Amino acid sequence: MLITGASGSGKSALALQMMALGARLVSDDRVELKEHEGHIVATPVSQIRNLIEARGIGLLRADVMGSVRLAYVVDLDHPEPARLPEPAEVRVLRQTVPLLRAAGTPNLAAALMQLAKMGRVAPEWPN
Repeated sequence: MLITGASGSGKSALALQMMALGARLVSDDRVELKEHEGHIVATPVSQIRNLIEARGIGLLRADVMGSVRLAYVVDLDHPEPARLPEPAEVRVLRQTVPLLRAAGTPNLAAALMQLAKMGRVAPEWPN
């Protein structure tokens, strides 16, 4: 998951919460994105590899992954007003990637971990 948002929006804090729940970090602050076989691949940036910032504590060492396929973009700047939102997408390079508007979402780290493990069900909307 690519976590996006303005400075101070909680990107690193969310990543740290997810890491505490078993997620693996690719990179904090910057990540290299490239197309590969019709997918977007995220790769750590060498200058900050194995580091994550904890606001008020400093830089922490982290066990990071190598390159991974981008499955979702998590936007911490915009809230999702719908309780059961219809799927949204964002263009990354020349590909579309599912978008999650997540500013202010309670239990976000746990929900994203469950999403990563089991996926989600498209809501059934009444006709």
